[in-house]
Amino acid sequence: MIVLKIIYWLIVIYLALPVLFLFNYSLLSLIPYKRKRANIIPKQHKFAVLIPGYKEDAVIYEVAEEALNQDYPKELYDVVIIADSFQPETLAKLRTLPIKVIEVSFEKSTKAKALNKTMSQLPDIYDVALVLDADNVMANDVITKINEAYSLGYKIIQGHRAAKNLDSSFAILDAASEEINNNIFSNGHRNIGLSSRLVGSGMAFDYPMFKEIMSTIDAVGGFDKELELKLLRRGLKIEYVKDAMIYDEKVSKSEVFAKQRSRWISAQFYYFRKYFLSALGHLITKGNADYFDKAFQMIMPPRLMLLGGLFLGLLISAALHFFVQPTIHFYIWLAMCTGGFLAFLLAIPRKFYNKDLLGAFMRLPKAFITILLALFKIKGANKTFIHTPHTATKQNIEKDK
Repeated sequence: MIVLKIIYWLIVIYLALPVLFLFNYSLLSLIPYKRKRANIIPKQHKFAVLIPGYKEDAVIYEVAEEALNQDYPKELYDVVIIADSFQPETLAKLRTLPIKVIEVSFEKSTKAKALNKTMSQLPDIYDVALVLDADNVMANDVITKINEAYSLGYKIIQGHRAAKNLDSSFAILDAASEEINNNIFSNGHRNIGLSSRLVGSGMAFDYPMFKEIMSTIDAVGGFDKELELKLLRRGLKIEYVKDAMIYDEKVSKSEVFAKQRSRWISAQFYYFRKYFLSALGHLITKGNADYFDKAFQMIMPPRLMLLGGLFLGLLISAALHFFVQPTIHFYIWLAMCTGGFLAFLLAIPRKFYNKDLLGAFMRLPKAFITILLALFKIKGANKTFIHTPHTATKQNIEKDK
């Protein structure tokens, strides 16, 4: 009986801590984050826009073409397509554009390998590396806004990644999830002086620093998580530029959703085991709250699993409370469940509140089961390259605004 009580309270604590964490940052995200502006016109720096792609023949030409449409001096940024396993006709078409095309090939492809190989071939003439995914489309003022933040002294800058497509219930859920992350882990954190998250694309770095630290990374999955943890361990700050919009394709099919989440969950637990004790030590000895905050996030359950666990706990405690014996445990689970749902509802932008979101919410049980099944497939997921196919075009962006 004592063992069961201990297990029960460990479960309560494991679910209650993320609820408190997410609810607090969700409230903080309601405050608009205002970065200090420069009093002088910022210097215009030289950018390398790095776009790695693996078999992205369907979208890469349009992405490269759109990347050239920046309101920034053309001579001060180069679009660099990192082509892994592209078709010859795709490569030929890309070379008609005023961009750099660098072909790479590996026995086991990863984004980290592609970036490292490319930077070893590029001349060291750049101030800033701006990393995109092969499906990303930037608003035409992204480089200008990233440059302004860089000119203020920020060496690591995360843009605002948003949905390119809202063409299915799963895409809407994925898009809402992205905005929840933006608000809680970027906007909410910056409002109290902590670093923004890195999301793997739409992120910019001081070029020499990025080249140096990437040379230490050979992650198969979740390279951005390891990059983020290593940067925060150094005491560096990650800025968030909310109005630098980078549009990203959201998954529309449940099977792709499951594969993507299994990779993320696997990477999350792997990096928790690898970095948590180090982060705790840095918190105690150096006061590095940023590093510890990020390491703590790695142990939090996936959001759908958190909501599902809270709802299941509430149902069980309610059944015991009303049909067996009244107990305080029902009120504990009610408070946790209410806090968890409010944390996410507050962090979803108001523009999402429509009938399409309501319809997407009806798919939450299927999404929960998908994540649950993904947990049984996480073993080795972080050691295997999982390619997410992309098909969305810029027309989706214009339609969904």
